Amino acid sequence: MQIGPDGCFHLTYCTKIHPGTGWQELFGHLHTQVPRLHARLSPDRPFGLGLRLSAAESEELLTGGNLEELRAFLAAQGLYVFTMNGFPYGAFHGGQRVKSQVFAPDWREETRVRYTLRLVGILRQLLPLGLEGSISTSPLSYKPWVNPGDTAALERICANLAVVVEEMARIRDEESKLLHLDLEPEPDGLVENSGELTAFFRDWLLPKAAPLLARRLDIPLTKAQELVLTHLRVCLDTCHLAVAYEDPAAALDGFDREGIKVGKVQITAGLKVPLPPDAAGRAALARQLQDFADSPYLHQVLARQGNGGRRQFPDLAAALPTLPDSRDREWRIHFHTPLFVARHGMLLSTRDETRAVLDLLRARGFCRHLEIETYTWEILPPELKKDLVDSLELEYLWVLANLVGTKKIISPYSPTPPSPPVESAGSPAGAAIAGSAADPSFR
Repeated sequence: MQIGPDGCFHLTYCTKIHPGTGWQELFGHLHTQVPRLHARLSPDRPFGLGLRLSAAESEELLTGGNLEELRAFLAAQGLYVFTMNGFPYGAFHGGQRVKSQVFAPDWREETRVRYTLRLVGILRQLLPLGLEGSISTSPLSYKPWVNPGDTAALERICANLAVVVEEMARIRDEESKLLHLDLEPEPDGLVENSGELTAFFRDWLLPKAAPLLARRLDIPLTKAQELVLTHLRVCLDTCHLAVAYEDPAAALDGFDREGIKVGKVQITAGLKVPLPPDAAGRAALARQLQDFADSPYLHQVLARQGNGGRRQFPDLAAALPTLPDSRDREWRIHFHTPLFVARHGMLLSTRDETRAVLDLLRARGFCRHLEIETYTWEILPPELKKDLVDSLELEYLWVLANLVGTKKIISPYSPTPPSPPVESAGSPAGAAIAGSAADPSFR
């Protein structure tokens, strides 16, 4: 749905939250859950959908009449797809151990290219006219899998990304649809923060991918560089940013200096954990954290010490045994927690850091595609669980209260002509918003 000044932001949630595997099971969740959420939040306006498809589901969707059935469902329900999540390749729910395999296959592999091209083809067919389309993807690989100085691996990654850019450029030329692939930094990813991603663009993508495109398309190098920066962008996950202790304004300034655009912001929050000084407090903290460590997903931990030093653990399960004797002052944990939960026992949320990004969005308007991505609902401790639709509604209300200062949804988009969704912002992102004051409980 569109919110903000003249509907300049498109807000959705990622369907990765829905448990199950296979297209038919996911389609069943869309049938039963999305209309309920739409009716609560935007009953008279079209409702955006952030579609997550595994590799197998993307193949299923392109067989038989499945894609046409989906298009008919979207039209009948007043839904539109403008963004997709192409990071996890395989199954993501059902108790399966995911851990570091979430990064596989990485961008060295042809299977990752073929999967991403399928998503490009699907989004091309679902995207309403006048909208940009975004697809988030992995941070290239898992850092332990690529040896430092492995230039052959980085060149192969650049060549594979160039294939996707070439296809997106063709679609734009032939159909006037602008699609972009958004690289998502994550702790322990091959590019795990804004600085490493900026360096990858500057030192590898532009010097390696752009010349390949120039030769293939028979265009000047400057035009090829423009294509790289148009079709390859950043997916800025606010949990990842906070866990890495990054200053969001500095990260954005670094992107700006290199001409790198933010294609999508994933609105998320992680765990922020002050470590008690006493043994009893740490024992109690360890017991509570165990609920979060028993998870099929990877929950990286970045620790901050009293002297300003940092250290990093590949997973919460690896960090917990160090807790009794740790000299750390604070842990930040990559565990996506509900935005509407400020505190759970001894555990705090990084949602204040998320709010800082929303403030920058309002002030700078640096990105229009926004996606709520709290995918851990299935494994949350029981006391944090609500009905899934209730939880998603509260997530949306928190974002609305903190981004536009109102729960009133503003959308000029009509599902019928002549008013399609629009990307252009008609007034500054910091302009005043009509509507009631935000509920303080959501701040």
